[in-house]
Amino acid sequence: MHDQSSSPWLGRFLSIWLGQVCSLIGSQLVQFAIIWNLTLRTGSATTLAFASLMAMLPAVLLSPFIGTWVDRMNRQVIMLVADACSMLVTIGLALLFWQGSDAIWQIYVALLLRSVCERFHSTAMGASTVLLVPKTHLARVQGMNQALYGGMNIVAAPLGAWLVATFPLQAVLSIDVITALLAILPLLFVRIPQPQRDANRTVTFWQDMREGFAYVIGWRGLLISLIMVSVINLVITPVGSLLPLLVTKIFGGGASELGWMEAALSIGIILGGVLLSVWGGFKRRIVTALFGLVLLGAFTLFLGIMPNSLIWGAIVMNGLVGLSLPIVNGSFGAMIQGVIAPELQGRVFSLVGSFATAMAPIGLLLAGPIADAFGLRIWYILGGVVTVAMGVLGFGLRSVMTMESHQTQESAPTINEPSLSQAPAEAM
Repeated sequence: MHDQSSSPWLGRFLSIWLGQVCSLIGSQLVQFAIIWNLTLRTGSATTLAFASLMAMLPAVLLSPFIGTWVDRMNRQVIMLVADACSMLVTIGLALLFWQGSDAIWQIYVALLLRSVCERFHSTAMGASTVLLVPKTHLARVQGMNQALYGGMNIVAAPLGAWLVATFPLQAVLSIDVITALLAILPLLFVRIPQPQRDANRTVTFWQDMREGFAYVIGWRGLLISLIMVSVINLVITPVGSLLPLLVTKIFGGGASELGWMEAALSIGIILGGVLLSVWGGFKRRIVTALFGLVLLGAFTLFLGIMPNSLIWGAIVMNGLVGLSLPIVNGSFGAMIQGVIAPELQGRVFSLVGSFATAMAPIGLLLAGPIADAFGLRIWYILGGVVTVAMGVLGFGLRSVMTMESHQTQESAPTINEPSLSQAPAEAM
């Protein structure tokens, strides 16, 4: 593994990362503008849920392929191409709005294509982080990552509400083009290290993909954790996609209130990220992650039962939901990131993402019609209860609680093992 301890890693990492922060602002503005446009045009929970589904499908269906490509190709080139393609999609969508030919299905296609680009980029960036950042700083970078990204969301949500109320939608979309260029620029000048590969080892694309599956399946604690997360995402993913309707139909708010709701979430993410960076979590990171899950479920439940007249109470509760997110994601991500070989990062993390979100599309497909028929609150209540239950269950499962020690004490599949042909293709 590359030794970053003696390299000027911070300047190199920040130059790339800050470019991505700029791109994030533009992406958040586009996302806010599109979702608010769909909310005003249709007022349908089914429409919003399907829009979220379009953005999520690549993570579920394409992640195993994308992760394998990332591990086999130059990750810096992948990030450049992904950013450029996402920018072109935004330009095309802006032209459609300008011409007045913006059909709902065209918006769905644009969301799908942008999600594919984002999946390539995030997988390549995540797989490169372990080669850009010393292992001893991974947890702190995870915390700072989420805190600073939350800060960008604070800017994007209220700004997005003001922009969509002031300018045509195509003008808002054009901002994303400028911020994408700011993300591309440092990638042209800063070299991203690539993982060391055995030049004498020749394997096919499918062998590499099966190796990633074998690695995840062989880590029992990780596999059980991903099943638990899939159950959580089945019921809690609709919470985010239905938020605009919760604001408008339950609490009687508008674009401004939705902007503050999103801003509160981001403030919570900042505070949670800073807390994780300073505190570092419990000695065992899995304990920190499960503790965060219980908090996440409890705050989601309280948001679902908040009285209609307490819009500011709902905003505060959404902020507490944000506070718990870095505690869960940062701790879990740093834990598995620190033990996976760099040359396997793309495949393993893409599979983790695919496993974790596998049930989310089903939840979105069910959420829209059921929420339209029986009310929005049911998903917040159900999501909160299930999330708390999964967190408590995790504390009682030995294979989950010993994930870190299990992976370091027992051998796991490695890239040098010649037993790929024996891995069961039907195991997944």
